[in-house]
Amino acid sequence: MTEAAPAVAVIIVAAGEGTRLGADLPKAFVALGDRPLLAHAMHSVLGMSERVRLVVVAPSDRLDEARAIVAGELGAVVVAGGPTRQASVAAGLAAIGDGIEIVLVHDAARALTPSGQFDRVVAAVRATGRGAVPGLAVADTIKRADASGTILETVDRAALSAVQTPQGFPRAQLDEAYAAQPDDFTDDAALVAAVGHPVGLVPGDARAFKITTPWDLARAEQLLASERADAGHPAILPRIGVGVDTHAFDGDGELWVAGLLWSDEPGLAGHSDADPVAHAITDALLAAAGLGDIGSVFGTSDPRYAGAHGEVFVRGAVRMLSDAGFTIGNVSVQLIGNRPRFAARRAEAEALLGSILGAPVSIAATTTDGLGFTGRGEGVSAIATALIVPAG
Repeated sequence: MTEAAPAVAVIIVAAGEGTRLGADLPKAFVALGDRPLLAHAMHSVLGMSERVRLVVVAPSDRLDEARAIVAGELGAVVVAGGPTRQASVAAGLAAIGDGIEIVLVHDAARALTPSGQFDRVVAAVRATGRGAVPGLAVADTIKRADASGTILETVDRAALSAVQTPQGFPRAQLDEAYAAQPDDFTDDAALVAAVGHPVGLVPGDARAFKITTPWDLARAEQLLASERADAGHPAILPRIGVGVDTHAFDGDGELWVAGLLWSDEPGLAGHSDADPVAHAITDALLAAAGLGDIGSVFGTSDPRYAGAHGEVFVRGAVRMLSDAGFTIGNVSVQLIGNRPRFAARRAEAEALLGSILGAPVSIAATTTDGLGFTGRGEGVSAIATALIVPAG
């Protein structure tokens, strides 16, 4: 007996750059455990209760990589995305072919969305003949403020929902909305509503959160580890490493601390740029993974690293951890010294180092009330603690 052709199509949007995640590749191709986010999203679709037609929208320069991930599953089609999310969905919609009655649009960044959420959306569209969007009640108190930041009112959150994906629609309604080419909207439900079609809510799931920042990625890693343990797999235990670095002021050269240049400050003595924060982070990462230390790995007098910025060592440690099968959970650093004045640039330093590590970084700075060599202004120390987790 010939299996009926699918009546439902799922478009996975995987064309976003994901700049806030701080990775050096598009978000959908960033690893979560031992697989990219796109592969996890694929797994959710494969778990649906009915056969569907799948279209993956990927960056134009990542099409082969996307095809390798989908590997022919569900007869999937991979197409190039556009300059906006709406343009990317339009490209996916044009590729789904004939015979499709219901279209679901899903963000690859919501990689842990349960298959049951896809099924709920399909069931709601079939039952009502209109669009359906999963949503969660808003738990936080919501304030409306003006441009200056002054609070104007407290918004009644009872009427609010935080919407997720997949968002599902009768195909004819979604085709009509995209054919109308309205202004760019942040989601497909708004676009469909703009051409006059009502859209309803179905219960969402907390696991369908959007992986946007390094913190989100770390949260997803923890959920995966927990699910593995619940399924009877051995628990994936985190590892912790500590790194310490100290350099004396020498008055010559530039001062680099936490990956940043501090002009009008005396430099620190060292073979490289003598960045104590970057060096301490490198040691903490290597120690956590049991891969040695900065001296044994990079060499304290290797001519290749003469004057090298601390970022070089941090990136090298990140690559080594990845090759060894580890992901970074977070890094915390204590900077000790009475100069430079660090507080004003803390957020800048944390963002820079977080983008390199692909994980949250927090840096605190303290003086020693005039005690010791740091209190006397003779040098700077840094102590870093890194949490890493075996991938998979």
